[in-house]
Amino acid sequence: MSKLKQSSYYLYGAAALVVVGLVVFAANNAVGDDAPSPYAEFAQCLTTSGVTMYGAWWCPHCENQKKLFGNAFDSINYIECSTAARTMNQTCKDAGIQGYPTWEFADGSRASGEQTLGTLADKSGCVLPDSRYE
Repeated sequence: MSKLKQSSYYLYGAAALVVVGLVVFAANNAVGDDAPSPYAEFAQCLTTSGVTMYGAWWCPHCENQKKLFGNAFDSINYIECSTAARTMNQTCKDAGIQGYPTWEFADGSRASGEQTLGTLADKSGCVLPDSRYE
């Protein structure tokens, strides 16, 4: 076999390994994203209890809050305050939002900045599924 053919086989073999590796990596990440959050009932309770989070798509603190819940954040009553130009929309101006994230509770009180799940539980009366929160 010529060296050119042998090199081609090595190149195709390496490319196939890379493709298989990427498929496995993507499959593992997709499984993790679909895994049920232990906070699904807690998030639903927050919404049922009248808790709302105001945030902005570009806000790193808002992103941190969302990550605490995992995919259960989809159950949170969330109001997007920012436009594509990163300015505050009228809904949030009318609500008197001054920073992100802002959590508003049923009694009208607010908590600004990143909140622990424990703080949200205390303020809302919702029960966390375990005691491993900060």
